Amino acid sequence: QVQLVESGGGLVQAGGSLRLSCATSESISRFFTMRWYRQAPGKQRELVAGITSGGSTNYADSVKGRFTISKDNGKNTVYLQMSGLKPEDTVVYYCYAVHYTSSYYWGQGTQVTVSS
Repeated sequence: QVQLVESGGGLVQAGGSLRLSCATSESISRFFTMRWYRQAPGKQRELVAGITSGGSTNYADSVKGRFTISKDNGKNTVYLQMSGLKPEDTVVYYCYAVHYTSSYYWGQGTQVTVSS
């Protein structure tokens, strides 16, 4: 069973930075794409950023220029570097991965809280 373990969430002041990590239990090369989603209470989960096995990235308009997704194949970890954080970025962030077998997996989520 593939596992995704997120870390790095926490409390930060507006304008600050955090880096989220998502470690996979399998080689990261076995995933077609890895993404970060976020979900506020009572709202649908929304895509924040994604990165393909080839390294192509995409971002939600709301985070372009502030967030950067990257991966470290040697550490089997995907990162989401968040800067210029705003109170509206306060939500739970989830890691998501599509395995080469077409199965998909979610992490447990990590809370990010941005104080004004």
